[in-house]
Amino acid sequence: MKKYFSPRLILIALGALALLAAGCAKKPVRPDPSATMYGQPGGVPGTTGGDLNTQYAGEFPNRNTPVFADPAVLDPRPATPAAPVNADQKGLFGDVYFDFDQSAIKAGERSKLQAAKDYLVQHQTARVRLEGHCDWRGTAEYNLALGDRRANSAKRYLTSIGVAAARIDTVSHGSLNAIEKGTAAEMSKDRRVEIIVLAQ
Repeated sequence: MKKYFSPRLILIALGALALLAAGCAKKPVRPDPSATMYGQPGGVPGTTGGDLNTQYAGEFPNRNTPVFADPAVLDPRPATPAAPVNADQKGLFGDVYFDFDQSAIKAGERSKLQAAKDYLVQHQTARVRLEGHCDWRGTAEYNLALGDRRANSAKRYLTSIGVAAARIDTVSHGSLNAIEKGTAAEMSKDRRVEIIVLAQ
């Protein structure tokens, strides 16, 4: 028995084949970035040759703000790491030096304490710590007491020129940080009071 296909079935089959062929066509290829507007010089805002807001000005005549934001504006990260804050600061005014076995403030050292006072006037919430030191000679107990006298001598000078005592702390390190059997020059640097601005 012969089978005959009607013209209608043949048309349906051909239509299905056409749809299948269309579905298997090659997918569109993404263009190379150099061929796009953003790949051209001046294609990105801020680069040489203009930016997109200029190129599309005619298409957005009534806008008061840029259509295309500068990429740098969209990145909230800081360019450099933030500096540490709220840390004690040492060495802003220089150390106050003393003669051997003495705690009196020498005339040549007073300008350092004056500079500390000026700083405190300008920074009303700031405070300072005065740390007394000695050279290696003498007993540990004697040097702790001498370091305390030196720190408090500096405190008395600061209060005499107008700094409130409540804004000044004192501490003695004695000879704990001194260079043992140091040279005369090294020992002269060990006999000091350090002025440290305290973290706020």
